[in-house]
Amino acid sequence: MHGNAFSVIGMLSMHMKKDLRISRKRLVSTFLEMININSPSFHERPMGDYLEAKLRHLGFKVIRQKYDKSFNIIASKKGSRRDGRPLILSAHMDTIEPTAGIRYTIRNDVIRSVGSTVLGADDKSAIAQIIEAVTIIGEKRIPHGDIEIVLTSAEEKGLFGAKNLDFSGIRGRHALVLDSGGPVGRIVVAAPSHITYEMKVTGRPAHAGIEPEKGVSAIRVAAEIIAAVRDGRIDTETTANIGIINGGTATNVVPKEVVLHGEVRSHNASVLKRVKSDIFRQAKDIAGKRNAHVRIAEHKEYQSFRIGDGEPFLGFMKDIFLTCGIRPVLVITGGGSDANIFNKHGILSLNISTGMQKVHSHEENIAVEDLVKGALTVYTMVKEFPAFASKKGERKEDDRSSGGLCAFPFQCCLNSGSCDQRRGKKMCSRSA
Repeated sequence: MHGNAFSVIGMLSMHMKKDLRISRKRLVSTFLEMININSPSFHERPMGDYLEAKLRHLGFKVIRQKYDKSFNIIASKKGSRRDGRPLILSAHMDTIEPTAGIRYTIRNDVIRSVGSTVLGADDKSAIAQIIEAVTIIGEKRIPHGDIEIVLTSAEEKGLFGAKNLDFSGIRGRHALVLDSGGPVGRIVVAAPSHITYEMKVTGRPAHAGIEPEKGVSAIRVAAEIIAAVRDGRIDTETTANIGIINGGTATNVVPKEVVLHGEVRSHNASVLKRVKSDIFRQAKDIAGKRNAHVRIAEHKEYQSFRIGDGEPFLGFMKDIFLTCGIRPVLVITGGGSDANIFNKHGILSLNISTGMQKVHSHEENIAVEDLVKGALTVYTMVKEFPAFASKKGERKEDDRSSGGLCAFPFQCCLNSGSCDQRRGKKMCSRSA
């Protein structure tokens, strides 16, 4: 564990110790069952069948929302506490390839991929943590509010499932999206807007050995464009990249056509627009000088979001981590997640880490301890969310302890039981 060497359970307040026992064995077993189900993007059906059965067994009403290429799952369960809207827990069912014939090892309490496949912790670690959390809630009959679990497909293909989600069937307005790497405790508070483009460069074909002077090489024009436009890190908030190039038909033909695929990402809308416009303008200028043509098709993949420091839900999430003995770390990312789509649709969403490491590689791994801490975090959030919802997210200064970290009356001092946060009579140990 990072920071102070306390066990996860040892850091819990006294009242939580009485009603919570994360089953490491069951949690790991669930995770291993899922990574053995091959579920690349747009081929999530076996995973969906597994999850639907699991969630129905746990008392959830399950709906499979189909769209042309795959489906999403929305599972809901009524709670005994009816304070406000439901809490949404979300993850994605698909994995990046290759995962067929996955092999893994468990050594020193770390589960890691071996061989030529990824592990699939992105994002099956998240689903395992959600399932374990709601299982405990049911087993221990913990009072809770309404829960909605949203499991999307094809996240790895540009958030495709979330973009095709029917939001009319979702009641919640606060969501935890579990789809970030690194140690548990990371909270993504900002993610960029992302546009992709296809740039088709058209030259003039000719026989390369007989009359090459009559041709205009689309490959040479494309090479000039690639060399001229800005890429990589543009500024602290902006990146650009050309990642795919296709073209040419034979070595004896001056190539007529080349297609480039690129992207621009930025947290700043005006900068993204300017960088994109500069790239497109330079490409057209270069093509024009070489008697070639450029046609560009642009696609908006997702919109940026930024969660302000004063946002009550963010403060609540920090307090949940602290209650679990986990240090919260705020992160600004250059990548996107389903949280981008949720936030665009008016659902305040925080993307938190599951503990997965080295994702999208053959070295992908996750520590069992991080699986446990993630499940503990989700459990605590589900258990305590009704208190937040009943306050309608209003954090008032007089609700804070003198340490400035606690914000809600349901929390307890880690040292000595109940804390009168309204008057700040006791100093929470987390303020040290």
